[in-house]
Amino acid sequence: MHPHRILQTTQPNSSQLFPLDTEIREKKNKTYKQIESMSRFEGRPGGCKKSYAYAALFIIFKIMVIVVLAQTLMKIRNPKLRLGTVGGQRIKTGSVSGSFNITLITEVTIENTNFGPFRYDATPLNILYSGIIVGRTMIPKNRADARKTKRFAVYVAISSDALSGFQEFNNGVNSSVLFLTSQARVSGMVTLMIWKKKKSAELICAMAMNLATTAISELTCE
Repeated sequence: MHPHRILQTTQPNSSQLFPLDTEIREKKNKTYKQIESMSRFEGRPGGCKKSYAYAALFIIFKIMVIVVLAQTLMKIRNPKLRLGTVGGQRIKTGSVSGSFNITLITEVTIENTNFGPFRYDATPLNILYSGIIVGRTMIPKNRADARKTKRFAVYVAISSDALSGFQEFNNGVNSSVLFLTSQARVSGMVTLMIWKKKKSAELICAMAMNLATTAISELTCE
C-alpha cells in the first residue's frame, strides 16, 4: 500500500484576502505621517514666524508694484494741443489800401499720452494781431483715443476790418509781413478705467505771414 500523502495548504494572509483594506490602511498611515511632519515643523522655534515674514514680504511687494503702476500708467496728464503746417489762400485786397481777406489753412493736432480716451468740447481758435482778434474758427467736439494723436484740418478766415486806423498794422502792411498769434484752449475729460478727470490743452503759437504770397514762416508754439 502506498503511504498516505499529507496535503499541506497555505492559508492566505489578510493582505491577499482584502487588498482594498490594505491600500486604505497604507494611505491613512501616509496621511498621519504628513500631519505629524507638519506638526513638527510648526513646533520648531521660529517656524511660524518665518511663514508670517514671507507672507508680509509678498504683500509689501504687491503694494510696491501697485504704487509704481499708479505713478506711471495710471497718472492722468494734460493732452498737448499744437498747430501743424499753416498756409494761406484766396487773398483779396479791398478798396482801402492795405485791406485784405485771407483764409488760413492749418492742421491742428491733439496728442493724448494717457492710457484712456480724451473727450473734449468744441472751442474757438483765435488768430490775433497785436492782441486784436482778426480771425476765429471753431475746433469741433470730438475725442482723442488713448495713446493717439488726433489730427484734423481747420480753416480760419482772417480780415483786416478790425485793424483799420491801427498804426502798427499800417507799418506791417508797408513791410508786407504780419506777425500773428494763434490761441485756443481745449477742455474735456480723460477716462481711465473707473476714473474720470477733467483735463485741458492750451495752444499759443506765433507766426509770420507774407501778405504778398500768403506764405507762413517762423511758426513756433509754446
